[in-house]
Amino acid sequence: MIGRLQGDVIEKHPPYLLLDVQGVGYELEAPMSTFYELPDPGESVVLYTHLLVREDAQILYAFKHLQDRALFRDLLKVSGVGAKIALAILSGMDVRAFAGCIDRGDSDALMRLPGVGRKTAERLVVEMRDRLQQITAEPDPDRDGQGEEGPGNAVKDAVSALVTLGYSLKDARRMVGELDTQGQNSEDLIRLALKTRLS
Repeated sequence: MIGRLQGDVIEKHPPYLLLDVQGVGYELEAPMSTFYELPDPGESVVLYTHLLVREDAQILYAFKHLQDRALFRDLLKVSGVGAKIALAILSGMDVRAFAGCIDRGDSDALMRLPGVGRKTAERLVVEMRDRLQQITAEPDPDRDGQGEEGPGNAVKDAVSALVTLGYSLKDARRMVGELDTQGQNSEDLIRLALKTRLS
């Protein structure tokens, strides 16, 4: 599985782009949210990828942020949502805006996106509610300090891990919030939170 590429942008023709990675040209499909943040041709970029294998094609999708890729992957799990609609959703709104629509149950806003009818919008509201908690809890190195583990990132990593373990986002935040986070890394915070919860 190809999960990440770093290389120079060669061509940009939405939704396609060509990335030169050490002499190998990767043709990628990406949502407009990624295109808006791409540098000019000839400049370097890091992209997170998802490889979709079908009977008639192998397609590599690219995303500027980890949360965008996580949302794309979860959208593919929703009945009636394929890669084309998932890309349209990510092109029409960012992760936070999409999460807001789901939280409010705003199927009308989702129906304004290309390819999303009423049944699909209502299905998205129902099926994505729990999944979005984990996506929005995950730290994003590109948005949260390039991945260095300062106090804020350690807390986010710990909360994300607890959500992955099955706790609700609310409970995970409360569990970590009750700890003294000063000087603690994410592993310590997870261990302490679980110890406190289970004691």
